[in-house]
Amino acid sequence: MGLFDGLWRGRTAEFDSGSAASNAIELTKRHSQVSLNKQGAATGNLRINLTWRMRSSDIGGPQRESLLRHPFKALKPPEVLGHSQSMVNVDLDLGCLYELQDGTKGVVQPLGGYFGDVNAPPYVKLSGDDRFGSASGETIYVNLDQREAIKRLLVFVYIYDQTPAFDRTHAIVTLYPSNGPRIEIHLDERHPQARSCAVVMIENVKNEVWVRREVKFVYGFQAELDRLYGWGLQWGRGHKVKSQR
Repeated sequence: MGLFDGLWRGRTAEFDSGSAASNAIELTKRHSQVSLNKQGAATGNLRINLTWRMRSSDIGGPQRESLLRHPFKALKPPEVLGHSQSMVNVDLDLGCLYELQDGTKGVVQPLGGYFGDVNAPPYVKLSGDDRFGSASGETIYVNLDQREAIKRLLVFVYIYDQTPAFDRTHAIVTLYPSNGPRIEIHLDERHPQARSCAVVMIENVKNEVWVRREVKFVYGFQAELDRLYGWGLQWGRGHKVKSQR
């Protein structure tokens, strides 16, 4: 059972060039926002992907130390040296609070089965629910051909099973515009007790689409993100339903 639990614009820097090596822009505290219009990428479907894995220190760190003291452990079969139970228990989910220009507000997320629609309001759709941290992760699509109808979108990540685990995972939210480099936001900060994180805000400012890094960890769920960003929705307990793709 999970809980349905969207800041002020800080001083930010703008940069519009991606890395030549990786064809990626990484949004950081210092370089926190980018204009999709200036990338020529304010049309088509914007793909937003969440992938995550356990931190290597949790998988191999303690074991490497033990091998120095007990070298014969290296002869044990791989299963004995496999992942800890925490690998299975962590379930990160991708969600999006939306506000349209006509005042309509809501959420797209696996919890409660709010998968949205890419061709009709809110023009945001979640492709499905990854419960095991697979390579493909979870993906949200935003129809930027309908950007005039969109006011702001807050993309967030939360932990479904209510077990704080952001300190045991390495998560990346990647935006793939229709043109230009992809945009990456790494959730590398250590917040052991946090259960949710506001990752990125996408805003339509005078028909210019801005992507701004947030990375604000909170100890509650979606309702706390709502209060932080002033969405004003009503929240209650919910559960996951079968994914729709």
